[in-house]
Amino acid sequence: MSTQTPGAGLTSAILYLDGVSVSFDGFKAIRGLSLTLEQGEMRAIIGPNGAGKTTMMDIITGKTRPDAGDVLFDGGRIDLTRYDEAAIAELGIGRKFQKPTVFESHSVADNVLLALKGRRGPFSALFGARNRVKPDEIDAILDKVRLLKHRARPAGDLSHGQKQWLEIAMLLAQDPKLLLVDEPVAGMTDAETEATAELLKEINRDHSVIVVEHDMHFVRALQCKVTCLHEGSVLSEGTIDAVASDKRVIEVYLGR
Repeated sequence: MSTQTPGAGLTSAILYLDGVSVSFDGFKAIRGLSLTLEQGEMRAIIGPNGAGKTTMMDIITGKTRPDAGDVLFDGGRIDLTRYDEAAIAELGIGRKFQKPTVFESHSVADNVLLALKGRRGPFSALFGARNRVKPDEIDAILDKVRLLKHRARPAGDLSHGQKQWLEIAMLLAQDPKLLLVDEPVAGMTDAETEATAELLKEINRDHSVIVVEHDMHFVRALQCKVTCLHEGSVLSEGTIDAVASDKRVIEVYLGR
């Protein structure tokens, strides 16, 4: 008996959604959604409120189970619909929500330490495995997210934008294969927004990334393929210029 998932061998993609649908009390939040993210790709997801962006992320991370369709990960080897949220996180999918959640009374460095992959079990706590983490392991992550000079500060003292970066650092500490990032620049200054675009492009060198965002200037700065969702399915997909000039996208989203 084969243990392969339905898409195993059929896709090289890190993430493969095909014919995905889900309803809540008769409302079709996702309807026949198909999307493919290649290994090492960054994708921006745009669309009006209610388009299904958050529900799509919920399906990928196991928070919501679809009624129909394939949701495959890591070259089609893993059927994500068979796993819960905790197991999917262990498989290598990290999610950053719109509102940053950091341990405000802990230092910036300790926030990253608490998030480090593979040091959560009772034995690691018992034998002090966390204390054996090399400081340069944490510093490398903090340097990447522009927070190295703030490593000793309480996380609660950071600006809103810096808290967003710290949460991204906590995701990177878990070493995910795929990062899902929800509206990372909401509430940021122009300078922080620009720095965040550069940060995500740097992260994309080693990770696959999906970014859900409304700020079209930021989406343009990411220089990646764009997918516009509407009423739970893909309305338009391609370069930012192609999507932004699509009459259907202008009508339902950009022209509002």
